[in-house]
Amino acid sequence: MIIVNYCVSIMLICLGLYAVTMKKDLIKVVIGLGIIDYGVNLFIVSVGFNDGGTAPIYTIAELLNGAASTYFVDPVPQALTLTSIVIGACVDAMALALVVMIYRKYHSINADDVRRIRG
Repeated sequence: MIIVNYCVSIMLICLGLYAVTMKKDLIKVVIGLGIIDYGVNLFIVSVGFNDGGTAPIYTIAELLNGAASTYFVDPVPQALTLTSIVIGACVDAMALALVVMIYRKYHSINADDVRRIRG
């Protein structure tokens, strides 16, 4: 099951890199950046997954008896992913705002057209 997550994350990253490098439409480039972000987030969450693990919360009985031997899931990748989701949403919004400003100035969102105008 976890191998599927790794394969899908690599496919998402490759698909996003394809969109960023090969597409000329700026909106498609921004969507490609978002897809890369989703692939990286899936990879980070998959790294922190432990099969059969529980939430890293000790109960009072475990602390008093000293029987804290349960198998926990690492919470650090989940916290990093939550931070990455917020940052990715802000980057996507800023990039789309930049595309809107480029369209207002050059009346095109094709990267080749904007590069040719130079005005």
